[in-house]
Amino acid sequence: MTVRVLDEADVRRLLPMAECIDVMAEALASLARGEVHNPLRTIVRPPGEASLLGLMPAHRGGDRPLYGLKAIAIFPSNAVRGLDLHQGFVTLFDGETGEPRALLNAAGITAVRTAAVSGVATRLLARDDVRTLAILGTGVQGRAHLEAMRCVRRFERVVAWGRTAGRFSDADGVEEVSSAEEAVRSADVLVTATSAAEPVVRREWLRPGVHVNAVGSSVPTARELDTQTMLDASLYVDRRESALREAGDLLLADIPPEHIRAELGELLLGTAPGRESPDELTVFKSLGLAVEDLAAAEHVLAKAEREDAGTVVSL
Repeated sequence: MTVRVLDEADVRRLLPMAECIDVMAEALASLARGEVHNPLRTIVRPPGEASLLGLMPAHRGGDRPLYGLKAIAIFPSNAVRGLDLHQGFVTLFDGETGEPRALLNAAGITAVRTAAVSGVATRLLARDDVRTLAILGTGVQGRAHLEAMRCVRRFERVVAWGRTAGRFSDADGVEEVSSAEEAVRSADVLVTATSAAEPVVRREWLRPGVHVNAVGSSVPTARELDTQTMLDASLYVDRRESALREAGDLLLADIPPEHIRAELGELLLGTAPGRESPDELTVFKSLGLAVEDLAAAEHVLAKAEREDAGTVVSL
């Protein structure tokens, strides 16, 4: 058998943010329609180890059956090394024969599709008259979210705060500020993409009508938003089952299941309400789903096959 191997440069070139936002919208709508199977991820965390290994499988049936599996190692300590916290690969398997079709760099897939999903949420939930974007976290996801947010809204000002300054270039047009509070207080749209275990956002800092994309925490033991923010928010998730099992922002705040207003896919299908007033606080809690990886990888593979990109190897 032959497998097409695509490195991070290939993935990022073939998965531009604006395209990926539309791909993610269709993937989330497909999930809401019940067209894909997305079991909970399996997490391997050895005792006393800060890093973890996640296995994220998904399946799509129908006329073009396909399996996807992302194997991703998450190393929080990579933040101080200037490295992506996410390291691994995404494999696509033919849905009729089971033969592997492609092996793709997972860091590129994860960086783009995560920010693209926040782009979908922001397009659906943020006010049209937003002026200031604030980003907490200056790593890979902070920078990817800058691109995604600019794809769906026009901002007059962008401010950012993170433990490591200087990650944005002058060309990015980002004003780096000295504290999380300073950034949050100015935000009409807020992205939290940190590795914090304790809240970096307090309810009293948030302006009326802000939309928040909470991205950084994806484990039950860490959160970025304080309890009052979660209680006061109109809360949206990528998937209820995942949020109620894996999201520290919900679990540590003891948020009941009924407080989740909708999944993004339900908004896309028009079966659940979105923002209902200009002053409403909306929060999208992102965890990342295997169906997103499958859809992004399939999109990349289709383009790679058309232009014969990457390296084809025999196994």
